[in-house]
This record gives sequence, structure tokens and C-alpha cells, in this order.
Amino acid sequence: MKIFAGFDGGATKTKCVFAAEDLKILAESEGGPSNFLIIGAETVARTILNLIRECSEQAGISPSEIEAAVVGSTGAGRKSDALKLEEAISKAFKSEKIDINKLDVVSDATIALEGAFGGKPGSILIAGTGSIMYGKDSRGNFYRVGGFGKFIGDEGGGNSLGRKGLTAVAKEFDGRGEKTLLTDLVNKKFGIKDGTSLIRKVYSENLSLSEISPLVTTAAAEGDEICRRIIDEESDELILHIKAMQKKIDVSPLQLVLIGSPITKPGFYSELLRKKIEKLGKVKLQHPEYPPEMGAVILAKKTDKDLG
Repeated sequence: MKIFAGFDGGATKTKCVFAAEDLKILAESEGGPSNFLIIGAETVARTILNLIRECSEQAGISPSEIEAAVVGSTGAGRKSDALKLEEAISKAFKSEKIDINKLDVVSDATIALEGAFGGKPGSILIAGTGSIMYGKDSRGNFYRVGGFGKFIGDEGGGNSLGRKGLTAVAKEFDGRGEKTLLTDLVNKKFGIKDGTSLIRKVYSENLSLSEISPLVTTAAAEGDEICRRIIDEESDELILHIKAMQKKIDVSPLQLVLIGSPITKPGFYSELLRKKIEKLGKVKLQHPEYPPEMGAVILAKKTDKDLG
């Protein structure tokens, strides 16, 4: 029996799964974060190694019996960065005399796409802290829209909502803008009561913009017009992502899975976005077929076939 390993490496935790060729799960385990650009490739490699050991013990096999492994990791969007983590993991395996036929490191979005459609064509729109959209056509070609980060991108994601929300708060403090319920909400949660405390929280205490996003959604749901405008603008940005992907894949309807709590958790934002997607037409929303770690397994299976 061939055994494949898949890893979903996120900013807070890493999931590992061993599965057979028919995708039957043989073992599962969780470990620490995998954002190697922040915590270092060697740290993440040790986490991967520990998870390999745990799952091998559960499955009752030697790690070297794994045919192929794919690690989907936050921060691995660029091939040069992915290779750094791949080399660190390979080095950790060699130190423990673990010999896996094939190891690949790809982005977390890639395995999410593969899992969502079981390896078949489709597209995913991710809006969490940031935003990005990935798609795959019937010929196996991959496409990307967005993903330009918090300085020049992240439209529709927590960073962008939070940035616009705090801008509105700053304008109210100055008398340059209208009153917004968001000002009271950020004061209650973060102790931001004036312009000075706002500047201190953002620039000295590194308040994350994405932490403001749920408050923007709350204020919008309670009828705050400023926050409703922000949500309306940001959902329009995500519609632009979808329109761009429709042009790239050129298929009707576009199979689409939404990923990320801001646009999947029931609420004002997700409901508005879904209404706009319905009006857009030629888009079919569906639930993911498999979780990202199983998407990594599907890619590992494909790697094994390519080698064979």
C-alpha cells in the first residue's frame, strides 16, 4: 500500500495527515506554526519532522515508507522561498535518516485549491487577514489574482477593512469626518480614545489592522453608515477578483469556494458578498470537497505518478 503525507502549514498551527492511495486517512496530527519567513525554516522543519514521527507511530510505519510528501505553507508563494523551506526539511530528514522519494513545498493557497475541488478545476477566493484568489483550468494551468500584501493589496481582507476603519476613526477624532459607531467600539476594546492613543497603538504597540476588521463588520451590522460603505467597497473589490478570474479561466459557470472567516462566517459582510456574487452570474458557489491538508495529499499522489 502506498502512503502519502500532506501538510497544511499556517500562521498558528500545522496539520499533518497520512493517507492511502484511495485518500483513506491513516493518521493525523497537529503542531506549531509554519510561517518560516517569520520563525525560520529550521524551526518549521523541526515541526514537520515531529509530525512525521507522530503520524508514523499512529500508522505503524517507518517514515521512509512514505512515497511522497507535500508541504503547503504560509510564505511559500515564491519558488525561491519555498526552496529554502524544502532544503531545511530535507536536511532535517537526512539527519534522522528518513528517506522520502519526493518532497515538495508549495503555497498554502495551492493546497487549499487542490483540496477544495479534489484536484479538479475550480477557483478559491481567500479573504482572511489578506486576500488572494487562485484558479485552475481543465488543462491544469494555475492562475492567481491579488495577493499583493497589506501595503498595496489585501482588498477585501482584514488588513484593508481595518485600515479603512481606523482612517474613519482618525477623521472623527480630527473633526474631518462623520461620527461612527466604530470609534466607540475601538475605544472599548483597545482603549483608543483620541488621536494620540490611536497613533501610539498603531505605530508603537503594533496594533494589527486585521484586529479592527470584526469591529467594522459589527458596526455595519448595527447600521453604521460609514462602516457599511467600507464593507460595500471591500466586497466590490472581491467581486473584481472574481471577474478577473472569470476572464483568465474562461469557463461558465466558474466553480468557486470561499475561504476565510470574514466571508464565510454568517454576518453582514459575507451575506452582502454572496448577494453580489449571485447578481454577478455565471458563478457557482460550493463547499470545499476536502480540507487543505488533503489537497497536499492529492498533490503528493500526482507527484508520485509523475515520477512513475
